[in-house]
Amino acid sequence: MEREVVNVDLGDRSYDILIGPNLVPNAGALIKPFLKRNHVVIITDENVARLHLATLEKGLADQGISSSALKLPAGETTKSWEMLQETTEWLLSEKVERDDIVVAFGGGVIGDLAGFAAAIMRRGVRFVQIPTSLLAQVDSSVGGKTGINSPHGKNLVGAFYQPQLVLADVEVLGTLTSRDFLAGYGEVIKYGMLGDIKFFTWLEENGPAMAAGDMKKRIYAVKRSCQMKADIVARDEKEHGDRALLNLGHTFCHALEAATGYSDRLLHGEGVAIGCALAFETSMRLGLCAQEAPSRVRAHLKNMKMKVDLSDIEGKLPNADALINFMAQDKKVQDGKLAFIMARSIGDSYVDRDVDLTVVKSVLEDALSLR
Repeated sequence: MEREVVNVDLGDRSYDILIGPNLVPNAGALIKPFLKRNHVVIITDENVARLHLATLEKGLADQGISSSALKLPAGETTKSWEMLQETTEWLLSEKVERDDIVVAFGGGVIGDLAGFAAAIMRRGVRFVQIPTSLLAQVDSSVGGKTGINSPHGKNLVGAFYQPQLVLADVEVLGTLTSRDFLAGYGEVIKYGMLGDIKFFTWLEENGPAMAAGDMKKRIYAVKRSCQMKADIVARDEKEHGDRALLNLGHTFCHALEAATGYSDRLLHGEGVAIGCALAFETSMRLGLCAQEAPSRVRAHLKNMKMKVDLSDIEGKLPNADALINFMAQDKKVQDGKLAFIMARSIGDSYVDRDVDLTVVKSVLEDALSLR
């Protein structure tokens, strides 16, 4: 099965995303052209280390590349000041130089944390992303957003810092739990909703087979998602315009993540799926899109056995006013105004900074009343 390549065109900071099977075992050969010396440092989490670290280390060793690894706790709480300090101090103790390569080997949490550590280490050390979750392969490993969470909100401390290379090994996805895979699918379906009705239709037809393990369909879905993100990032690297479209569902999502304490009660991709459903419902109530659009979105999410409603989140949630207050901490707020990604239809979204918050509140109140 041939590997696919998507290029992120950013001039002298351009890089390739390689997509296909067996990339982790062959990582040494793929990373070696970037090395000034035959040594890399790996930042990973305990779960990924248990499943895949030996394969990566062997792939590096086969090319004469030595490595050392830092294994951090798994989970969203690792994106913290404490773990950032631990990571940067470890990199310093490993005598990492600016021309070395830091390998971020894990899901979105590890990619964001390791990328941020690389960005601030010696004012910038090169790094390679090897994303091991579907969510990281289609979203967080691409585009150079790195960072950690704050008690004030998600991803509020960070930097734009592009990797040298991204290796998206779709074979690794076979070790994900069904819940983690479907959480990543929340980001995949987002791309169809925000800008490609044909991709959304393809996912309606092929999503179940993809979730069941069809390798060719997984490669296509990852490639199409990465291509859409790469095109947007090339136009708007630092989110002054089009890149904000990638936040479809995220204003709702980040509020729900904050409300659930960034815990396993709600995975990021689950929040994105629920957030997209809420965004389409809000768009419909504002008269922006037809009633069929949110119904079709919800039907597909339910067909994939994903979280769709606030009632799918275990435990207590705060009221609508409190959720809107969480939204007000979002890093996309400008001049005190919240940015929502609204939809005219599936595949046609835009940034709206003048959404009537009374409508948003009514959507949230209705959703909370069904719990």
